[in-house]
Amino acid sequence: MADDNKQLTLFTTRVRQMILHYKQVRKENDDLYAMVDERDKEIERLRLQLAQAQKDYESLKMARMLEITDGDMDAAKRRLSGLIRDVNKCITLLSEK
Repeated sequence: MADDNKQLTLFTTRVRQMILHYKQVRKENDDLYAMVDERDKEIERLRLQLAQAQKDYESLKMARMLEITDGDMDAAKRRLSGLIRDVNKCITLLSEK
């Protein structure tokens, strides 16, 4: 009978230890999920920032291409005409699909 009580006490102790360990692992898991969520938000923010920087760069590049100086009016007109042709080609290609 004493041996049964000892076995029962040992079993109860092991179950309590397992429950405590489960709670610790569960908390650690929740913390890790929170960290992953924070990282995902940061990645999304950086993606948006990168997309905006790329748009800004393209705008600056376009502005640089369209920059007109006193003796460069004809060259700027040719560049602009070329850009318009490129846009028209793109529109045509998109409308064919």
